[in-house]
Amino acid sequence: MIRIRGHIGEWPVDLKIELDEQDWAHLTRQLSVAPGEPAAGTATPVDDSLWHTARERLRRAGRLDGPELFAELEALTGSASMAKRLLVRLRHCDQVRVESGSNAASYHWIGEGCPTS
Repeated sequence: MIRIRGHIGEWPVDLKIELDEQDWAHLTRQLSVAPGEPAAGTATPVDDSLWHTARERLRRAGRLDGPELFAELEALTGSASMAKRLLVRLRHCDQVRVESGSNAASYHWIGEGCPTS
């Protein structure tokens, strides 16, 4: 049995999913992958050079609006999902302050040296 608890907005959620042995076997077959191949749903890690470039771009600019930064990161990585992962890392970086604007977030470089991990 899998139990999921939480909230969707203000609505409480308490969901129980019961699987028999056949269901579990089917699920594990669907999740099986060849050695060295990433599992389905596994995020590709952000390359350190891309992370460094994203931080450096924001550091040089000092401030960028979210859509502009996203467009630059998407052009840099060639992937919208990778650009989103970089934005999330920047959002959680101690050297970046994110301000919510009326239309979009604004990313501000506030110091030197974000952690590389």
